[in-house]
Amino acid sequence: MARIMIVDDALFMRQMLSKILTSEGHEICAEASTAKEAVEKYKTCNPDLVTMDIVMPMMEELDGIGAVKEILKLDPRGKVLLVSAMSQQPIVVEAIRLGAKDFLSKPINPERLKETVKNILANP
Repeated sequence: MARIMIVDDALFMRQMLSKILTSEGHEICAEASTAKEAVEKYKTCNPDLVTMDIVMPMMEELDGIGAVKEILKLDPRGKVLLVSAMSQQPIVVEAIRLGAKDFLSKPINPERLKETVKNILANP
């Protein structure tokens, strides 16, 4: 199955996503709680897919959109799945324009997450 990196500032969200994804046989190769940490871990983990919360506290110069940009600059074929609140629609549209593959709104529906991950991984 796939190697997945989970990026979210909320520990409970990372744990929930991890539980759902590992139940499908995926390996969680890294977790990050900030955008900057996500970019650094992407370089060493080389995941098949990244789940990215795009609204995280600004602890440094990068936000979720910045992380999407940096990851896709490092790996133009990288696969990023946005996981965020629906109220962030303009930011989501921008991230999709930059190359993110899809978007799921919180709270996460486990079956929809599984299906979306499967579809993203099936497409080159």
